[in-house]
Amino acid sequence: MSDPATAADVTADDNTPTTTRPSLPLVFADKRRGMPPRHLADLDREGLREAVKKLGLPAFRADQLARHYYGRLEADTKNMTDLPAAAREKVGADLFPPLLTPLKHLSCDDGDTRKTLWKANDGTLLESVLMRYPDRATLCISSQAGCGMACPFCATGQAGLDRNLTTAEIVDQVRSAAADLRDGVVPGGQGRLSNVVFMGMGEPLANYKRVVAAVRKIVSPAPDGLGLSQRSVTVSTVGLAPAIRKLADEGLSVTLAVSLHTPDDELRDTLVPVNNRWSVAEVLAAARYYADRTGRRVSIEYAMIKEVNDQPWRADLLGKKLHKALGSRVHVNLIPLNPTPGSEWDASPKDVEREFVRRVIAQGVSCTVRDTRGQEIAAACGQLAAEN
Repeated sequence: MSDPATAADVTADDNTPTTTRPSLPLVFADKRRGMPPRHLADLDREGLREAVKKLGLPAFRADQLARHYYGRLEADTKNMTDLPAAAREKVGADLFPPLLTPLKHLSCDDGDTRKTLWKANDGTLLESVLMRYPDRATLCISSQAGCGMACPFCATGQAGLDRNLTTAEIVDQVRSAAADLRDGVVPGGQGRLSNVVFMGMGEPLANYKRVVAAVRKIVSPAPDGLGLSQRSVTVSTVGLAPAIRKLADEGLSVTLAVSLHTPDDELRDTLVPVNNRWSVAEVLAAARYYADRTGRRVSIEYAMIKEVNDQPWRADLLGKKLHKALGSRVHVNLIPLNPTPGSEWDASPKDVEREFVRRVIAQGVSCTVRDTRGQEIAAACGQLAAEN
């Protein structure tokens, strides 16, 4: 098991100069000292072979176990009938320890949206959301329990960081949803998981090593992974510029989503406190590097907050800055704010949204309003965990 992620994960191997703006003391490391036990999904192919050998089993069992987990979406060794009966218990204990137990499933949108509250084996709570559309099924997953980025309009950010999730805990959210869709145990009947977005609890790039390892397992074909298309995976970030550049050099072609929320540093220092470390200009320069290295269009996430960041001049400035930095390789997703209970923040009116879209497009930048899902089931990240 790798060491808990630290700030070094996002600054290592990055020689890009940073500004001398006041730095924010960010905490990326886990609060908890213990981490969950090792799981098959934490291991690469060679590591799995070594683990199998230590159990006294022949090497070919490694491939067999991986095909069960990634190919057949099976995590219970009792159902792995091609394993010798005498080996199933010890394999289960060593390579398939319990990871996540569903405490609650909440559905809305006529069953097309299902939010799950998970309990890890150490009591940690986390969430995922499965959303079905006519042409796809998208799973929003968590990469941390809680979040250390402290964005004031976000339920997860206000709760603080509990701990990083392991690679296996991240991957198993995907395996579980894929199995539920395949088996038709979710509303709407049988289906296939097509898209994964790292937009649940946590800042993915603050848990860099495990998130990248999880991405590789999500997109690699069986027996090494779940076999989703790289272009169907989106990794979001509030703007950890060195980590964006590092991700660009990983040889992956996943979509990068940057949660910008305002184009000016003055407001962003408050809305997204990590901006005190990496300014808007630095974040957009890193996004440009990502687009250049991968050939992928960058997504800009922008939560529309009434009378805070929805002014017409901010729409103009956003469009100008994005067009200058990224040209046509950018798309803006305006997100109607899902207010958390007791929050002073509220969503922008629809006419303000429409004018914002018009002004961004007028600057030559693609812009749409994201479909909202799950407000009645506390679908804003962190709300359900906070309630429990």
